Amino acid sequence: MATSHPYISGAGNIAQMIKQLRSNFPGTVTSETVKKLGIAPNNESYVINALQFLGVINEEGKKTEKGKVLTIHKEEDFRKSFEGLIRDAYKDLFELHGDKVWEMDGNELIHYFRQSDQTSAAIGQRQAKVFQTFGAIAGHGEVESKPKAVGKKKGSPAAAGMKTEKPKVVALAGGPGKNDGNGAGGRRDFALTVRIEINLPPNGTSETYDNIFKSIKANLIDE
Repeated sequence: MATSHPYISGAGNIAQMIKQLRSNFPGTVTSETVKKLGIAPNNESYVINALQFLGVINEEGKKTEKGKVLTIHKEEDFRKSFEGLIRDAYKDLFELHGDKVWEMDGNELIHYFRQSDQTSAAIGQRQAKVFQTFGAIAGHGEVESKPKAVGKKKGSPAAAGMKTEKPKVVALAGGPGKNDGNGAGGRRDFALTVRIEINLPPNGTSETYDNIFKSIKANLIDE
C-alpha cells in the first residue's frame, strides 16, 4: 500500500541532502543527482520523495517557490522558514496536536503515522524518524548524522581478500600418570597442537602474500 508520508532507512541521508542543496541547488534534482552525490546508496528515490513531500522540488525535480527556502543563508531565518515547510507538509499532524508536536516522542509519532497511513511498525518508525529529522533541521532537536562505513585495516587478512579460520586446538593425552614430585600420581600431561588453515587468493601479488604472513605473525604468533 502506498504511503502518504515519506520514510527511509537512515533519515540522516535526508539531512545530508538538504545541507547539500543549501550549499548548491542544481537546476534539476533527481535520483541520479542523489546517486552522483553518493548519498543514500540504493535509497535515492526515498530522498527525492521526501523533498517532493516538503514541496521544495516538483515531479520533474525542478526547484519550486518553496524550494527558495533552502537558499536562505542566515541560519535563524532559514530555520523559521523551514519550519513553515514542515507545518504545511504535515498539516494534519499539526491540526491534531498543535505545537505539542515538537514535544512528541517516537512512540507517539509512530502511532500517528501508523494510524494515518496504515503502515507496519517498521515503516511507521522510519516515518517518525524523517519527521524528527525535518524538525531538527528547523531547530527542534539534533540532526541525526549519516553513519560512516567501517573500513578494514590495511594489511589485515580481511583487507587482503583472504579467508581465515579460527585456530583449531587439539588436545593430545599423554601417557600413564606420572609422579608430580610430591608423591601424587595419576596426573596426565597434555600437549597442544594448533593448526591454522589459510586460503590464499589465487591472483594475489607478492606484496599481498607478504602482508598476509606479516598479519599472521603480528596477530597470531607474537601475541
